[in-house]
Amino acid sequence: MDIAPYSYQQEILDRLEAERTVRGYTRNLVIAATGTGKTVISALDFKRFRKQNSGKPCRLLFVAHREEILKQSLYTFRAVLKDANFGELFVGSYKPESVDNLFLSIQTFNSQGFTDKTTPDFYDYIVVDEFHHAAAPSYKKLLEYYQPKILLGLTATPERMDGKSILPYFNNRIAAEIRLPEAIDRKLLCPFQYFGVTDNIDLDTLRWSTGGYDKTELSNLYTLSGVAANRRADLVVSSLLKYVTDIDDVKGLGFCVSIEHAQFMCSYFNDHGIPAMYLIGSSPDEERQTAKQRLVTGDVRFIFVVDIYNEGVDIPEVNTVLFLRPTESLTIFLQQLGRGLRLAEDKECLTVLDFIGQANRKYNFEDKFAALLSNTNRSVTRELKDGFVSVPKGCYIQLEKKAAKYILDNIRASYGNSAGLVSRIASFSDDSGLNLTLGNFLDYYHLDPRAIYKFSSFSRLCARADEAEDFAEPLEDTITKALTKFSVLDSRQFISFLLDLLPRLDDVDFTALPDLDKRMLQMFYVTVWGKAVEDWNADEVLDNLYGLADSPVMRAELLELLRYQYNRIDFIDEPVDLDFDCPLDLHCTYTRDQLLVAMDFLKPATVREGVKWLPDKGLDVFFVTLNKADKDYSPTTMYNDYSVSESLFHWQSQSTTAEDSHTGQRYIHHRERGSKVLLFVREFKTDRITSGAGAYTYLGTASYVKHEGSRPMNITWKLDQPIPAKFLKKTNKLVVG
Repeated sequence: MDIAPYSYQQEILDRLEAERTVRGYTRNLVIAATGTGKTVISALDFKRFRKQNSGKPCRLLFVAHREEILKQSLYTFRAVLKDANFGELFVGSYKPESVDNLFLSIQTFNSQGFTDKTTPDFYDYIVVDEFHHAAAPSYKKLLEYYQPKILLGLTATPERMDGKSILPYFNNRIAAEIRLPEAIDRKLLCPFQYFGVTDNIDLDTLRWSTGGYDKTELSNLYTLSGVAANRRADLVVSSLLKYVTDIDDVKGLGFCVSIEHAQFMCSYFNDHGIPAMYLIGSSPDEERQTAKQRLVTGDVRFIFVVDIYNEGVDIPEVNTVLFLRPTESLTIFLQQLGRGLRLAEDKECLTVLDFIGQANRKYNFEDKFAALLSNTNRSVTRELKDGFVSVPKGCYIQLEKKAAKYILDNIRASYGNSAGLVSRIASFSDDSGLNLTLGNFLDYYHLDPRAIYKFSSFSRLCARADEAEDFAEPLEDTITKALTKFSVLDSRQFISFLLDLLPRLDDVDFTALPDLDKRMLQMFYVTVWGKAVEDWNADEVLDNLYGLADSPVMRAELLELLRYQYNRIDFIDEPVDLDFDCPLDLHCTYTRDQLLVAMDFLKPATVREGVKWLPDKGLDVFFVTLNKADKDYSPTTMYNDYSVSESLFHWQSQSTTAEDSHTGQRYIHHRERGSKVLLFVREFKTDRITSGAGAYTYLGTASYVKHEGSRPMNITWKLDQPIPAKFLKKTNKLVVG
């Protein structure tokens, strides 16, 4: 029996394939919590690699630090590959007969002089499991010596035990990760109840440099400010007693900004009858083990820690976490939260107390809360106002009134208007240490390009921030309005076409372009100028296209955005056979106007309904909105559309379509009549960021299976290509495995 991946595992496999095929990155890091089946993912990925390299040796080296992991991994690979003789162990007392497919401990690698036995290119595919467990030198030799075709790193955290990042080994990229809400929903981590407590210390006047608060000032405020420091510590204790059910059941961690802060909180808790200890980065292993044991047995209720994110505080029994300092790094915030999310016997959930005060306007609340939500299509602002309805199963977020206001005000000041963006741009290089580019800015602040383009172009914002020369260009407004639409592009073919064409428009004879290129140019034209081209020699058309050269700043920004979009692609698209040169590729995202002109329908603005029959092409085009709001649709257009499985889609026709009508019969008998059905799907009518029209994902061609009813017809279609894992949860209203 084949071992099939869960949908979240398949999504990671799809992302790995895209990293290699689209971007050419063959050193790939996967981040996933313990228990999410990382080894199964690696085995399935290796199976695919062998299939793609049929007839070649495809030698595997699997490296881990414990014999138990190596044994389990060997069994997993044998099961996935359906080969009981695959691979051998080289660890402890196990000695292999062959080194061709080897499950090797890092200790054995270093003690046996293993590089003398193999050449740098001997292994085609290397897996390094639990990367973060190893001290730096033990892996450095292995990674610098071998040159495999694929290097796959598996870990629960991108931070090593020595606190340094492992990302440089992987082009400073995370290829794929299982998000925290996914892990909680799958009961791989425990649920949380998260209380945002209004802090009584104001931080908005503290010095901010290189992306964070000045730690010395922060520490002094929390420990040396006399009455204020004691009042804050008292708030922590009183909030703890308010929000936890029984203080005697607490096994807690408190995250502090400095050694002095950890010592201060430890003393304060002990003085107020709550037994506590503290640990710092230099605490010896023996002290850490003692602290861990005392917490588990209940001798102490809390361990206060500073700069420790490793085995020293890896205690599954932890059921309470105190965030006693603002955490600027999203990675560190999730690591700290993760310390309390491990499953343990008799542990129902994790209680989180986050102390939220008036923050520096550069502090990022939005990322933190977005990372806790299952539905990434709803803004944090909307979630906060609605009571955080998109938290994972069994979880809960409650913010005290003033804390909620601090967060809302911060988000509005940061990204909620162009002034906030200008301010961030002005200080970007000082805060980040990076050059100011569109890509760097978006990546550093975890922004979607649309968050900028709903206000202005990046070039104009940079000029306003005095970070670029001012400019005046004839097409600035026109191109700026189109940038949000280019921000959803993910078609390799279309983006590559534009990257090639736009820099050399002056030399192009548009009438001489091949049909495929003309259709892509139509897609570009309708995106920028809002209408299709009837005549490529028309003066208006030529003036518009050749006029792009007179707006070099805006053209350069458009090209930079397109390159950025290309590098975000995380799936493999492919062409769909429609019996003509159609530029629309499977599973790519397009605006309605783009996809209609791509099929030679040049009056896209006249399409008001969710269906369009194109007789010249023999195409029935369906535009499906999955989540319909009452205010946007009448009772007769609230169609019930969703995927039944990765290959079956339930679709409801227009309310006037009868099964015996000409249209209904065409749907039922499309194969015999030689027409095709195309399915384009979007989650919501409006874009969550820009509030403009939502774009559609192309699910390809579909075949009639069956139907029920009439006026409307409830039709089940079979997709000719399965829905990828990354889209499946969005299209399926049922529970998807």
